Amino acid sequence: MNEVHTRCCIAGGGPAGMMLGLLLARAGVAVLVLEKHADFLRDFRGDTVHPSTLQVMFELGLLEKFLARPHEEVSELRAVVGNTELGLASFKHLRTRCKFIAMMPQWEFLDFLRDEAELFPSFRLMQNAEVTGVLQSGDVVTGLQVLAPDGPLQVRADLVVGADGRHSVVRAAAGLVVRDLGAPIDVLWMRLPKLPGDPSTTGGRITPGAFFVMIDRRTYWQCAYVIPKGGIETVRARGLEAFRADLVKAAPLLVNGMEALANWDDIKLLSVTVDRLERWYKPGLLCLGDAAHAMSPVGGVGINLAIQDAVAAANILVAALANPQFDSAALTPLLARVEKRRLFPARVVQAAQVAVQNRLLSPVLAARPADAPMAVPWPLKLLNRWPWLQALPAYAVGIGVRPEHVKSPRA
Repeated sequence: MNEVHTRCCIAGGGPAGMMLGLLLARAGVAVLVLEKHADFLRDFRGDTVHPSTLQVMFELGLLEKFLARPHEEVSELRAVVGNTELGLASFKHLRTRCKFIAMMPQWEFLDFLRDEAELFPSFRLMQNAEVTGVLQSGDVVTGLQVLAPDGPLQVRADLVVGADGRHSVVRAAAGLVVRDLGAPIDVLWMRLPKLPGDPSTTGGRITPGAFFVMIDRRTYWQCAYVIPKGGIETVRARGLEAFRADLVKAAPLLVNGMEALANWDDIKLLSVTVDRLERWYKPGLLCLGDAAHAMSPVGGVGINLAIQDAVAAANILVAALANPQFDSAALTPLLARVEKRRLFPARVVQAAQVAVQNRLLSPVLAARPADAPMAVPWPLKLLNRWPWLQALPAYAVGIGVRPEHVKSPRA
C-alpha cells in the first residue's frame, strides 16, 4: 500500500478545508487536501459569501481578484409575507469593507481558493480521493486511510483536520460523539428560468403552508421550497403537477417557467441536520465546519461559519505547525483553544436557527392554504416602520458572532 507524509492532512475540499489549506500553505506549512470528487462543480450548495468572508478576502489581499469572479451583490434582503413585501436586512451601513452579500456559485468560490493555494509550493490538492477511515496509535490520530485513483493510500500526518461535512467519515471513524439539536424541516432545491421582466430580488415568500426562497443567479432562479422533515414522499405522492401548482401559488411570477421541472430528478432533496460535536478534537485530530457543527440553511450562514473556523484554526495553530521542531504533545492544547474560540459562535447561531425553525417555519408549514392571509409578525412590522433597525439582522447574518481576522503570517 502506498504511503505519503505531510504536516497537515485535511479531509474535505469544502469552504473550511480549502480556506485552511490556503492559510497554512501561505505560512509555509506542508498541507494536503483530500477531495472525494473530481471537481467542485455541484449545484444546490451554499452560494452566499457574507461580508465577514469578504473581509477575510480583503485581509488576504485577494478581494479585488475574488470579486472579478462571476457574482451578484445583494445589499438588502426582502420577503413577501402574504401579499405584503417587507425589508428584512440592509447591509448598506455595516462597518466593514463590503456592505453586501456576494452571491457566487460555490464552485467558483472553491476554484478561487484552490487557484490561490496552488501558488504556494507547500500546498497539494488530491481529488478523486475518498477518505475511508482514520489511522490511530492508541488514542492518537496519526493519519487517514484513503481510496485514491491509484488505489488504497495511507496518509500520515502530524495533524488531521476533518472538514468533510455533515456526514463526516472522519468524525465517525474517530469515535467523536455527535449531539443532534433537531431539524423539523427539509428543503427541496430546484433551478427555474429567469425571464425578461423578472425582478432581481433575492428573498423569501411566505404564505399559509409554504415557505419559498428565490436566489437570483442572473440567468436563472435557484429556489428552495421548505417542507416538513421526512415529507418528501407525501409531496411526491401528490404528483408533480400539484407540486408545480404549489410553487406558482407561492411565487406567481414563475408560472411560465414550470416546464423546467420535467420530472422529480430536477428537484433535489436537502435533508436538513442541525448537530454539534460534544468535543471537536482528540490528539492529532480537529474537526471544523459542518463536520463540527452542521448548520441549517436558515440565514445561509454555514459557509461563512466554516470560513471563520478555518481562520481561527490557522491563527492558533500555524506557529506550531510551521515550527521545524514540531512538538506533537503541545498540539492538543491548541486544538482545545480552537474549539473554545469557535464553540460560542456555533452555539449562538444554531440556537437562533432552531428557534426560527420551530417558531416560524414549522407554524407556517402547518398552516392550511385555505386559512386567512398570513399576518405580518410584529418584529417585521418594526423593521419596516423604522428601516434603520434592519442593520441589526444585517449584522447578525452578515458579520455574526465573534468574527475572525487573519493573523497567520505569510511565509
